[in-house]
Formats: sequence, structure tokens, C-alpha cells
Amino acid sequence: MEKLYDESWAPILKPLMQQDYMKKLSAFVQQERQQYEIYPPKDLVFNAFRLTPLQDVKVVILGQDPYHNVGQAHGLSFSVPSGIPFPPSLKNIFAELTTDIDGFQIPNSGDLTKWAKQGVLLLNATLTVRAHQAASHQKQGWETFTDQVIEKISFELENVVFLLWGSYAQKKSALVDNKKHLILKAVHPSPLSVYRGFFGSKHFSQVNAYLSANGRQPIDWKL
Repeated sequence: MEKLYDESWAPILKPLMQQDYMKKLSAFVQQERQQYEIYPPKDLVFNAFRLTPLQDVKVVILGQDPYHNVGQAHGLSFSVPSGIPFPPSLKNIFAELTTDIDGFQIPNSGDLTKWAKQGVLLLNATLTVRAHQAASHQKQGWETFTDQVIEKISFELENVVFLLWGSYAQKKSALVDNKKHLILKAVHPSPLSVYRGFFGSKHFSQVNAYLSANGRQPIDWKL
């Protein structure tokens, strides 16, 4: 299991993996993989924890579910592997960046690994999904797991920015100590809501202003 995530996460993740609900969840996912196509692939389920060591976390961007179409999900919220067309929400994230960050241009790839390696934890609340069936692995235990991870990040680190987009993500603000961290909320970047306050939110420049003010290296959002 250690190879699936950076060893810095072991003190948090190992005890969680031993809990009964995680054992049931593991059995559920294994059974699902025998019957259905499940995304992302096994080796990428904990990709966010592999690419972003715990001590490096500066920003948490919380998504809800992995993408459920072929080739999209690779264990990072909102991100898709190089060569995969941008899903609508990612298109809108890039559109906001062009107006918020000087010099940002729409990239050729929707792979956000570069962000992850700078300390942006791209975390979905649910880490697996059945192909072409959105939300099919919700309420099986993943949310309990990721809620506990968010609480641990809040407790153990300081001056992290939590980007909570949409009502589902915003409920997670209860898990974060807002005296130690910055919580930024907006509507979800999906086409259904993006014009109700995601566009113009300037979250990315606000992240960098906060990090700089707290002596932390800002994120280079350009891809």
C-alpha cells in the first residue's frame, strides 16, 4: 500500500486503513472491479497523496467524484490525463485563470500534475466510481475517509487554502479550522452554475496573495 502514496501520509492513512469501515470499503471496491469497469485504475486511486507530500500541502481543491468516462480519471480532482478533451468544469477553471492570473493561457493538456507537485492537493471526496455511472461509489465509506484526511490536514498544518466550489464542497468547511487556514467558497465551475459567481471569483490570485503574506511560495498556475 505504501507505494500508492507518499510515505509522509503514512501516519494519517495507515490508521485510517485499519478501521472497519475502510476494510468494508476495500472489499466493496474489489468486488466492483470484478464486475464492472472502475475508475481510476487501482494504482491511481491515491494519486493525490502520491504527488503531494503532506508537509508540502498549500492548497486543497476539493472535488466530489472521479470522472466516470473512459480515460478521464487519474486520481486528481478536476484533472484529466494529457490527450483527453477537457471536461466542462475544467474548461471553466481554465477560463477563470485566464482572467485572474497574468499570462495564463489555455494549456494543451488538462493534466494538473504540475499543480499537485507544487503543493495543491487535488482531492475528490469519493475516490472511485463505476464507469459511466456518476456517484455510484458514494456513501460506501470514501467520504468518511476523506473527511478525516481534511480534519488531519487542518489540525497538523498551518496556512493552507481550501478551495470549496459548490454546495457539496462548502459543507466541508466545518472540518477546517478557519483561524489557521483560509477557506474560499464559490459556486461549482460546472456550466450550470459558473456564471453565478465562479467566474470573477479570483480564487487563484487570492491563494497566491495569502501564501505570500504567510511566507509561503505562491503557486505557478501556468501549465
